[in-house]
Amino acid sequence: MTVTPELLLQAYRVGVFPMAEHRDDPEMFWVDPRKRGVFPLDRFHISRSLARALRRDGYRVTLNTVFAEVIDACADRSETWINQEIRALYETLHHQGHAHSIEVWMEDRLVGGVYGVTVGAAFCGESMFSRERDASKIALAWLVDLLRRSGFILFDTQFLTHHLASLGAIEITRTEYRAHLAQALQLEADLTRVPLAASGQDVVQRNTQTS
Repeated sequence: MTVTPELLLQAYRVGVFPMAEHRDDPEMFWVDPRKRGVFPLDRFHISRSLARALRRDGYRVTLNTVFAEVIDACADRSETWINQEIRALYETLHHQGHAHSIEVWMEDRLVGGVYGVTVGAAFCGESMFSRERDASKIALAWLVDLLRRSGFILFDTQFLTHHLASLGAIEITRTEYRAHLAQALQLEADLTRVPLAASGQDVVQRNTQTS
């Protein structure tokens, strides 16, 4: 079966997402976990150490400036589910305005990031990477801040890891996830309709007010 960008978007609308066994596997398969990881957007946890990292001036954050580089960095590990077909599909969705990346820079070096797909008011996180301490956490904190201000109500992390749980992610059932997704699909949200936070201090302050 040929997977088109349109079919991929429809898959997200019914709650499934693609993976490959490894980067050189030409085949991809659909995943529909019994337990789903999600970030409650009003309960993102910023620890003291992360708050200090966010307040530092030694980094900057951008949106959608090097989407392809973020995917490549996410796949740059010994084991990855991102094969060439999946990479090409997400690049197309990005050009169509359905996939987005948050990038973290130190000077001119890309050190962290996260990317995902938007359907309605749901952001479906796909993968993230970190080349410096706390870089992926910084990317997530800025992303959550942007999602809140852009009208999103669901942040899907697919699976729950210890790393995500430490930041406030939880696990829900497939039935619960589909109910949340159905609500999100009734709404329209645009990640690009508001600017990124002016500073990490703003991210910390708004998170304190909403958590």
